[in-house]
Amino acid sequence: MDIFGVLTLFGGLALFLYGMNILGAGLEKMSGGKLEKILEKLTSNPIKAVLLGAGVTAVIQSSSATTVMVVGFVNSGIMKLSQAVGIIMGANIGTTVTAWLLSLTGIEGESFWIQMLKPSSFSPVLAVIGIILTMAAKNEKKKEIGDILLGFAVLMYGMETMSGAVKPLADLPEFTNILMMFHNPLFGVVTGAVLTAIIQSSSASVGILQALSTTGGFTYSSVIPIIMGQNIGTCVTAMLSSMGASRGAKRAAFIHLYFNIIGTILFMILFYTGDALIHFSFSDHIVGPANIAVIHTVFNIFATIVLLPFAKGLERLAYLTLPVLEEEKQVQDETFNILDGRFLNRPGFAIEQCYSLVRQMAEMTKDGFLEALSVLENYSEEKAQDVFDREHRVDIYNDKISAYLTKLSGRDLTYQDSMKVTSLLHCLTDFERISDHSINVVRNAKQVVENELSFSKKAKEEMRVYAEAVTDILERTTKAFIEGNEALARTVEPLEEVIDDIHKEVKKNHLKRLRKGKCTIELGLTLSDLTMNYERVADHCSNIAVYMLQLSDTRLEEHSFTEQMDARESAEFARLLAEFQKKYSI
Repeated sequence: MDIFGVLTLFGGLALFLYGMNILGAGLEKMSGGKLEKILEKLTSNPIKAVLLGAGVTAVIQSSSATTVMVVGFVNSGIMKLSQAVGIIMGANIGTTVTAWLLSLTGIEGESFWIQMLKPSSFSPVLAVIGIILTMAAKNEKKKEIGDILLGFAVLMYGMETMSGAVKPLADLPEFTNILMMFHNPLFGVVTGAVLTAIIQSSSASVGILQALSTTGGFTYSSVIPIIMGQNIGTCVTAMLSSMGASRGAKRAAFIHLYFNIIGTILFMILFYTGDALIHFSFSDHIVGPANIAVIHTVFNIFATIVLLPFAKGLERLAYLTLPVLEEEKQVQDETFNILDGRFLNRPGFAIEQCYSLVRQMAEMTKDGFLEALSVLENYSEEKAQDVFDREHRVDIYNDKISAYLTKLSGRDLTYQDSMKVTSLLHCLTDFERISDHSINVVRNAKQVVENELSFSKKAKEEMRVYAEAVTDILERTTKAFIEGNEALARTVEPLEEVIDDIHKEVKKNHLKRLRKGKCTIELGLTLSDLTMNYERVADHCSNIAVYMLQLSDTRLEEHSFTEQMDARESAEFARLLAEFQKKYSI
């Protein structure tokens, strides 16, 4: 092989790895966090967990990515260590799909359909379709499909290039001598492990082995140890990911390592003992890409079948490696553990985690403001302090989630994910401001009690109606946000307009009483402050509802909502407006 052959080999390797990266990234974007949510929820049954782990890994084309997600789940408390075992085993099976796809390069035959199955035939077609979708499609999903097709085409082209570049090696005595070293099982295992640890992808290292196998220099007895080592080497990614994580997450990474090491030892003992006793006739047969895919699949299915009944044993082994410390037994606030840095590489899922926390924050904000209204009716220091505690907790939620979303916004997001992040940041701010207004209401209540102020009968009735309308809009907005209910969100704006009218009416009536001497300046200032807080809460509710609706209609503008409605929507708006005006008439 001359220098140009070496350059071709490394160029093919670069394209192969780049194609795998594009393909994986495209598949992850297409999933939009759905696969991760499935993993999170459906792992109670060990067999189901294995199937899920295999399915998710087959889709995203990376056992390392699945295992890193599992480490993140355990670290954040979403998943128990016992649930992680089955997914890790399934991930090893799912990653074998890539090897089967790559084995298409070894297809031989003269018929048209056999020729069409060769990557050199269908990859150009996929590349053309992919580039058209990527460059011309306006729909985000179509662009993602284009990326997937391009990634697959580049991956296959890289594989073909590597295979073509290494074929001349078959005639080199030096290369043959190097291959003789792989007849030593220990050397094969170490080589496979080191190669996979360096590129951090067993799928990629198996693909490289498949490309090298086209030289005809590998036998079953020489590739089996390499494949075993590749399964051990892929554990490096999860081990690195667990650094700085909780001890539970580290245990998940150790389970992955122990599963592959124990599986390798058992498989090799079985294979070499059997070979020594009866001498397998296929041991010295030449292997091709498809044979390597078979070995890779058989090993991982074998390891899973043998070790799944001993899942508890693997778990105990992880606990023996990292015993439970005293501080782990203490009850800790794990609320924000789901904002794990490992999920930032899975934007769709990271956004879902943020949504779950913002829903909690929304409920907390609503409860805090409603309690503030009850403090206004019947003041007590205990209730007032509870409102302050809730507001402080809401501030913590706001700080933690905002920081995480800011990090997430710097990642490669789809247009839809970018919209979701922006919407969440806006909603966060509005919920936090509503919580601030609950504090203001409590302070107003305290002023009323301390200064022994008393509203007139008419003012009390007006403020009661005002409070009911604000309670209604806050409950509607919170429920709409938590449930993702767009129909309910559309009822917020007409109610907000009614609240604006109530605000003006209350202020007008207050000025009349002030002129007639029926109200003091001090009481007037308190009432004015309360009405302003009520009105601001309604404004923030309106903002949240519009941000929700913008996710489904990007043309919607926050400050011209009513102007953008069609005739049907306008009629419904007018109906709701009349209904709310009748309900909250003062």
